[in-house]
Formats: sequence, C-alpha cells, structure tokens
Amino acid sequence: MELRNVTPDDVGHYVRMRCDPVMMTGLGGPLPADGMADKVRRDAAAAAADTAWIKMIVPDPGAPEVVAGSVTIWSHDTDDGPLSEIGWMVLPGFQGRGLGKLAARRLLEQARDEDRWGVVHAFPATGNAASNGICRSLGFRFLGERDVPFADRVLRGNHWAIAPRTDLAPG
Repeated sequence: MELRNVTPDDVGHYVRMRCDPVMMTGLGGPLPADGMADKVRRDAAAAAADTAWIKMIVPDPGAPEVVAGSVTIWSHDTDDGPLSEIGWMVLPGFQGRGLGKLAARRLLEQARDEDRWGVVHAFPATGNAASNGICRSLGFRFLGERDVPFADRVLRGNHWAIAPRTDLAPG
C-alpha cells in the first residue's frame, strides 16, 4: 500500500467516497457532486502547500489508478483553540482488509517522526464500529461523545485523542 497526495485529478474518487449514500451513512448522508471539483482543488492545494496531509490510499503501487479511499490530518480552529484531526474513508470494495488502519498508522507514524501536529483527534460516528476499532487499536484514548460539525451538518461522534510520539501502539 502507498499513500500519495490528493491531486486535482481525484474528483472521481471524491465523488465515489463523499457522494455515495453507503459511504456517507455515518456522516449525515451523501454530499452533492457539484461541489466536489472545488473541494478537490482546495484539498490538492493544501496538500501541495503541506498545510494539511491529504492522502489517497493506493492499495497496489503497481496500479496507481486504483484508489481505496483517503486519510487526512489537518488543523482547524475550534472554540477551544486549534485542533489537529485525522479522518479516513475506505470504499466498500476495500473494507475489511486493514487498509484504513494501516493508512492511519502510517500517517500517525509520519506525524510522530516529523514531530508535527501535536495531539491528534478523531471523531468517528458513534455507530461506526470499524473506525472506532481503529482508534482503539492504534492507541487513541477515548474522551467521550460529542457533537461534531461536518460539511454544514452536526453529527454525533466519539472523541478520541492520541499523542503519536508517546501513545501510538506498536505495529
């Protein structure tokens, strides 16, 4: 598996992930496809500028056109100050293979090795057993449930946090 920066050519992959009712079940439902090209352009610019790590999950480096999903670490402002957050999405045809966990681990290892992002938070939907399991297995600490803003919606999520330098479970 390899992780590569998102590029403007990834609009189709974003549509498959973010506009699909199954993929977006725990995230309030599908997003409109007409906003994806702009979203990809902004994400590709942030990735190129290294202000966010927005990576596409490529299961087989020998087939770079096949994308299984994405994993991202970014920082944003909250009422309590800046917060670093990680999130991932794995398309249904690739779920159950450990790709989400491996992708999240690799990005957290990079954060640890570069001493970047500080404490990293994750907010998977309370009913997303797979993503909550990834958090648990990687060494995140469970901090409770909370309402989480996402794409002009408010979702109920579990709040997890990890300090990659000290908390990342052995892989």
